[in-house]
Amino acid sequence: MNTTVRIGSLELKNPITVASGTAGYGEELSGYFDISKIGALFTKGLSLKPRAGNKGPRIIETPSGMMNSIGLENVGIEVFLDDKLPFLLEKGVEVIPNIAGHSEEENVELARILSNTGGINAVELNVSCPNVKEGGMAFGQDLKIFTRLVEKVRKETKGVLIIKLSPNVTDVTAFAAAAKSCGADAVSAVNTFLGMKIDIGTRRPHFKNRVAGLSGPAIRPMAIRIVYQVFEKVEIPIIGIGGIMEFEDVLEFMMAGATAIQVGTGNLVDPCMSGRFVDLLQEYCEKEKIDTMASLVGAAHA
Repeated sequence: MNTTVRIGSLELKNPITVASGTAGYGEELSGYFDISKIGALFTKGLSLKPRAGNKGPRIIETPSGMMNSIGLENVGIEVFLDDKLPFLLEKGVEVIPNIAGHSEEENVELARILSNTGGINAVELNVSCPNVKEGGMAFGQDLKIFTRLVEKVRKETKGVLIIKLSPNVTDVTAFAAAAKSCGADAVSAVNTFLGMKIDIGTRRPHFKNRVAGLSGPAIRPMAIRIVYQVFEKVEIPIIGIGGIMEFEDVLEFMMAGATAIQVGTGNLVDPCMSGRFVDLLQEYCEKEKIDTMASLVGAAHA
């Protein structure tokens, strides 16, 4: 059975990938299963310089999910290229770095560096980062700022450019359409939803950053709805994200319109989950006599 999928000019061996920020730089997962099995690994978000992230508390479990306020802690581009990337390439993993700059200039420079690095064929731009030069508003919440950023990053990106969309807007499809018009090859849908937790003991927000990103099964119905809507309105490959915990969730996202999926919070529950999904996909295709993934993508729209 042919489980390959195409994201622009990039061919993945299967549609099962790992979401940025949920498996570090791949070394963490490699002790649990052969990470070369999965279609791709989206790395932890990268900045030019190392980032310490937010002060704690930074994570809390919620009903059917979790909230995090990590603050994009990462080792920085230099350490990634010198220490992290060689390990992944040696393992035979398709590496897709996640770009998480706090200014247009930082994002453009990260795209330029990564696009000129051997072994990297695609990057994912995280537009949910706060734009420090625009008062802290996320790039992905203002269509004008979003469009300007994607245009500039596209000019510096030689390979496949994937835009990780924010769900914290009125109409995600408008941002997907803008991404396509700027030359993006695909969109990831979606990033975490903003949530909040109040500590009733201190009568203050639990997180020092006040708000945090909600992920896990609690957001899956909303994420599937967004994938379905983007597929209907914008002709662009979609990578579905949001609360995937069972193999049935993989199929649901693909039938809604996702060409590939990312396992996120599920990695924290079961580090072997994405590897197991690869095997289950093969078994499903054989049982249902499915020759290509294209017959699954968008099947719910037929």
